[in-house]
Amino acid sequence: MKKTLFLNPPSYNGFDGGAGSRYQCTREVRSFWYPTWLAQPAALVTGSRLIDAPARNLSLQDLLPLANDYELLILYTSTPSFPNDVKVAESFKSANPGLLIGFCGAHVAINPDHSVLASDAIDFVARYEFDFTIKEVAEGRPLSEIDGLTYKKDGQPVHNRERAVLHDMDQLPWVTRVYKDNLVPEDYFNGYMLHPYMSFYTGRGCKSHCTFCLWPQTIGGHNYRTRSVANIAAEVKWARDNFPQVREFFFDDDTLTDNIPQVEALAREIGKLGITWSCNAKANVPYETLKIMKDNGLRLLLVGYESGNQQILNNIKKGIRTDIARQFTRDCHKLGIVIHGTFIVGLPGETRGTIEESIKYAQELNPQTIQVSLPAAYPGTFLYKQAMENGWLLQDETLVGQDGVQHSVLNYPHLSSEEIFKAVDDFYKRFYFRPIKMAVLFFEMCKDRNVMKRRLREGVEFFKFLFARESAV
Repeated sequence: MKKTLFLNPPSYNGFDGGAGSRYQCTREVRSFWYPTWLAQPAALVTGSRLIDAPARNLSLQDLLPLANDYELLILYTSTPSFPNDVKVAESFKSANPGLLIGFCGAHVAINPDHSVLASDAIDFVARYEFDFTIKEVAEGRPLSEIDGLTYKKDGQPVHNRERAVLHDMDQLPWVTRVYKDNLVPEDYFNGYMLHPYMSFYTGRGCKSHCTFCLWPQTIGGHNYRTRSVANIAAEVKWARDNFPQVREFFFDDDTLTDNIPQVEALAREIGKLGITWSCNAKANVPYETLKIMKDNGLRLLLVGYESGNQQILNNIKKGIRTDIARQFTRDCHKLGIVIHGTFIVGLPGETRGTIEESIKYAQELNPQTIQVSLPAAYPGTFLYKQAMENGWLLQDETLVGQDGVQHSVLNYPHLSSEEIFKAVDDFYKRFYFRPIKMAVLFFEMCKDRNVMKRRLREGVEFFKFLFARESAV
């Protein structure tokens, strides 16, 4: 087995763009997701090491002394960070010319030719579900014999046949053991989960066909494949016992509630472990299922509402009705389930009127916290194809700026990119700067000293974020 380093590379300050983040950018409040997509192949490669440079605040200069300690370097990349990640690879190759370097992630899965030819430092890219592809590289198999790989021969890209989709998810070893050896849970936090938290997957794929969503359209697919309940519960128990400081476990499947019988069985099983947990959910979960989840330790749901306009939801193939979402939200409030709601401003069909509709919708639903994003038209998504065909995509813009903050890259004849950008600030202000919302958040802070300290830090970061955005308009 080659001595292997898995690296979530350094880039923009505070950039959460690596192997766990759906939106690759520097956020309103400094936060990081676990690099699960790198931890999974690392769990298959005995003796490997995983470094999450952004979460550890490590620079390239901090990392380069390690170049000669390894034979194989795997970098997880994204569309916004790819140019920077190429420079990281080139620096490692310069320090150790014999180092074999491969890239993985959604960006290279969709653009294998461009990616592998982007630099002489890149020896191969691993496409789509790359876990066992990378394992075979680490085992020393010839690159020409490894399914799911693109490599260079005589300066030209060579694409091996696709790797078969993994259906038996129990074949994947636990990522939490990699976390234990390589990561610091206190490095990972966000504005709505208890700190420290821990996230990992119970399955892959998503039944929904949202046009903007990255992973189902590039890596995971639309067939939701899950690990067995016994396997998941065993990992949760092991993680609970080995990370006593972790206050909340987050199941990061695209939509854990896609499989109602599975999530009910899982809730009942992990309810025996006495943990607090949370997950991604679609806004259509029945009351009876929500109650089972709540009764067995569920604290929070991360819900993608996206828009308050039904036609926009239809445009993006969200597969949800606003009346169903309203009932789901009322049910969550009744059961005491906390909601972090996510919204996107500037989706196809957006107008000044629909933005106003979404703001009022968010105020009506009143989740505990919200995230408001700009549409990220990632290559490989239907939204990207649609934007290119209709001339909506600003060709001279990148997805993020030099600070890593999202750019507004879609521009419609009736709604400019500048208006869309400004609408994010307006949305945040009108949701949070309501007396009742400010009072609720204040009293929540008063109940827990740790929450107060974190909220004050996040408040300063949030105001800095708004000020920087307003200065950029």
